[in-house]
Parts: sequence; structure tokens; C-alpha cells
Amino acid sequence: MADCFMSQPQQTAIPYDTSALAPGYVLIHADPALLVVNKPSGLLSVPGRGSEKHDCLVTRVQVDYPDALIVHRLDCDTSGLLVLARGKENHRRLSIAFQDRQVDKRYVALVDGELAPASGEVDLPLIVDWPNRPLHKVDFATGKPSLTLYRVVDYDPTEHRSRVELTPETGRTHQLRVHMQALGHPILGDSLYADAKARDKASRLLLHAEYLAFKHPESGERLEFNCAADF
Repeated sequence: MADCFMSQPQQTAIPYDTSALAPGYVLIHADPALLVVNKPSGLLSVPGRGSEKHDCLVTRVQVDYPDALIVHRLDCDTSGLLVLARGKENHRRLSIAFQDRQVDKRYVALVDGELAPASGEVDLPLIVDWPNRPLHKVDFATGKPSLTLYRVVDYDPTEHRSRVELTPETGRTHQLRVHMQALGHPILGDSLYADAKARDKASRLLLHAEYLAFKHPESGERLEFNCAADF
């Protein structure tokens, strides 16, 4: 199980027993204003179209916390930290914080090959590839500005893969996945953007939201959460 924790526990945090929770997520933090959970890979953040896609993170969380409202999303195949608000006013405040980029986010991924240089940025505009939805693509004519910072943590020459930290300065759909593909280093296990060789190196998308920091919607105190990837 991933090592997940809150950097500075708050007095408002509510003790929890994960054995009582609906299966499919791990509760990291709960207080009267918000929840922070670790979403597993393969689970939708919100319901999709059709009854077969009703099962998702938010419906599972609402079994235990009926007032929970989703604030932001992760791709179905991405694991990691997600914030849910409790009540409409806290949802409004947290949504504004995410929209105004007042939230610090960091992901970790395993990508194919060795990145050079070992740190840098990817500044490539993105847009949905309409004939091939849900794919997105780089498009300099009509794409929206998209910026990702990256840093190589280590390189495994035996597997010819790199562990990288990814910081999205913007929040476009599939941004990290498309930007890594554009560098020539797709994320391992990516069924949408990796070539067959990189896709077959992992049984799932090896992308994980490992860090979140933001102000509490009621107290204004800075909260920090860490959740190590299990890969």
C-alpha cells in the first residue's frame, strides 16, 4: 500500500477506520470542510456515460460521506491524491483555488528511455483531437497554452526507463501524458499515447499524483499532503 500522509496534521482532522470505508479508495484526511483520498488506477473520478460507468470514486466516497463533492479529477488510469469538498460553499472555495492555480501539485511517473537534459519544461499547446477522441494533441494553431516542468529522479539503464517528477503549471486534459509523448519519452503503460514497446512495459499507466498543497477553505491554513506511488 502506498505511504500517504498529511505533512502537518490539523486539529480538525477526524480519526478514521479504513475498514469501514467503501472499497476502492484510501482516506488520507477528513475534516468538516474537506476530504483527501488516494484514488487507485482504473477507477473513474466521476460517473461516465451509461449505467456501466456509474461506479466511480465520488459515488464510493459518498457512501461514507454523503455531502462530498468532487473538486478536481484524475484520469481513470492515473492514481493518487484527490480533494473532495464537504458542502456547496467549501466546494465553491476549493474550486476557485484550483481554477486560479492556487494549488501546488506534483506527479511522479515512469517514462521510457533516458531524458536529457535531466530537468526542464515542456511548453506545447494542447487541444482535443476531435476525430480521435478522447485523444489530445499538440496544436500550435488552435491549442491552449500548456506548461509542464519535469525533473529526472533516477534512471534505470537495465530497464531503460526514468523516474520523473512532473509539475503541471496548467491543467489540460491528458497534459502530462501528451507532453511526455511529445518529448519522445511516453509514460509506461499508457494505452493511449505510448508505443507498443513502452505500453507493454507496465500493466497500468505509471502516473501518480503524489503531492498536493493548498489553503484550507475555512481556516486559510496551508495543508500539505504526500502519497508515495506504489511503483
